[in-house]
Amino acid sequence: MTVTIGIKALNEERHIAAALESAIAAVKPLGGEVVLADSGSSDRTLAIARTYDAVRIVQLANFDERCCGAGAQLAFQAARMPYFYLLDGDMVLDPAFLAKGLAFLEAHQSHAAVGGRIREVETANLEFAVRAAEAEKRAIPGVVEVDRLDCGGLYRSAAIQTVGYFADRNLHAFEEFELGSRLLAAGWKLARIDVPAVNHHGLTLGNGALLWRRLRTGYAGAPGEVVRAAIGRAHFRVVICRFGHLRHGLAVMLWWGLVGTSLLLGSGGVTLTLLIAPLLFLWWRRRQLKRALYSYLNWNIVAIGLVQGLLRRRQPPERPLAMCSLKDAGP
Repeated sequence: MTVTIGIKALNEERHIAAALESAIAAVKPLGGEVVLADSGSSDRTLAIARTYDAVRIVQLANFDERCCGAGAQLAFQAARMPYFYLLDGDMVLDPAFLAKGLAFLEAHQSHAAVGGRIREVETANLEFAVRAAEAEKRAIPGVVEVDRLDCGGLYRSAAIQTVGYFADRNLHAFEEFELGSRLLAAGWKLARIDVPAVNHHGLTLGNGALLWRRLRTGYAGAPGEVVRAAIGRAHFRVVICRFGHLRHGLAVMLWWGLVGTSLLLGSGGVTLTLLIAPLLFLWWRRRQLKRALYSYLNWNIVAIGLVQGLLRRRQPPERPLAMCSLKDAGP
């Protein structure tokens, strides 16, 4: 028994069957287990999962605690194997990745985790279209050292124990970056290898609806949550130096300060230039006006979220989440 694949899910009835089947197929030749960590689904996610004998199901006891960090931590809490792969309920795991990932970690004892190539399947939304375009630019020449494993990865459970917990239960996003920061600060390494890992079926909401959802659900406040979680901790330096959303948020705040100052001084030309310049820069970088407009709005939401997250109350991340066992593996 080697690997636990922990699948975190909340209302994933569209994709959960494919996710579970890919996980079951991946662990079958290696020995291991598949755990579904549910955060309180109200659709058919659990009903579908119960039809798979090989799947163990646990659920968050207090649905008020659900967020991205809590879902990931719940999956790890239920894991029993020396290696752990985190998979989202809207992902399909490539059957060949686990063997390649395990071989890499066995050969590189200083690495806490390894990931592979991520393919974004849904690109109608600008968010995921940009992600797909960025992924194409970042070719992986064999092995690349990274500071996070977005969209999941294979972790050495013993390495996680050295940093206390897998995911910060308070985070509404960026739980992989926060975990990577703690691992790097503790002396571990992370890597991506040139092997397909998952196909990701992202949200299909409209662009405006996605931004509004992030504000409504608390996702937008995640940058501030990550910074607050690092204050006074060993990984604070890593967060300050490597967290791009922090830089973006601070830059937007400075920009709005300059816009306000120019308005107070009555400098209409300067104000207009300040308002247009970031959009022109993003247009040049994104190559499309609609992508530039989306990034323009998103960066402002990041700045708002930075403040929101810094002010949110926190629960001790080391404290285990209360969970219920809904189904054991087997008939």
